[in-house]
Amino acid sequence: MIKLGKYQTLLVSRSVDFGVYLHEDGDTKEVLLPARYVPEDLAPGDSIEVFVYNDSEDRLVATTERPYATVGEFAFLEVNDVNEVGAFIDWGLIAKDLLVPYSEQKVKMRRGGIYLVYIYVDKATERIVASARIERFLGNVFPDYKPGDKVDVLVYEHTEIGYKVIVDNLHRGMIYSNEIYRPIELEENIKAFVKQVRPDGKIDLTLNDIAARRTANLSEDILEYLHRPDAGPVSDKSTPERIQMIFNCSKKDFKKAVGHLYRERKIALAADGTITLV
Repeated sequence: MIKLGKYQTLLVSRSVDFGVYLHEDGDTKEVLLPARYVPEDLAPGDSIEVFVYNDSEDRLVATTERPYATVGEFAFLEVNDVNEVGAFIDWGLIAKDLLVPYSEQKVKMRRGGIYLVYIYVDKATERIVASARIERFLGNVFPDYKPGDKVDVLVYEHTEIGYKVIVDNLHRGMIYSNEIYRPIELEENIKAFVKQVRPDGKIDLTLNDIAARRTANLSEDILEYLHRPDAGPVSDKSTPERIQMIFNCSKKDFKKAVGHLYRERKIALAADGTITLV
């Protein structure tokens, strides 16, 4: 079945003067790929990856262009025009802007404005449209993640405690300020790691994977130890048993943390490898 608003690989059915018709294997329904997108060597029986959308007359049409976002995704997009129907936003296709009806706008959209929207197929009209009422499309299924899982997030709001994000185009998430070790920006798509899924289905995230968090925590333990007046000498040549006794960690993790602190210029290494505070 040809999927509206999605990338898919289709087969060439036949060639015509104005393009080629494509179909899915085992299905007789066809969609036109206009001539300007047809590679010179494409022939009947060949396959090609395309994106399928509605043209200005609501006919299905294929393109090799890649929109900024597809059905089921959130994106920050710019308004190209506004009329009595709604706002039309640039979603990366030359021949087609995307409609945001007035009923789907949280505030009245202005030409040139950039807004966070969700792209979906309207069941009543069977057209691809967008909505700025994003809350309707978040949290409708409970997250199935475990701590440490890597996810895709879209950063969309800054608060006093951190950044609100959209996780895998499905869930609400938060990256807290004390978990941010590099600059992040609104509208940015980044990778993050699950810390926990809360009972309400919202997700706490971090930018560091489990190994990085372990190194960061151990680095703090090492600094705390070095500040103690009774701290004995310790070095990267200390026995695994001594490191385990003091820091309750493996020598491998200890050396990673020492390297991290040294690069941060928080410790110095003597000729014999002994660690001291800077």
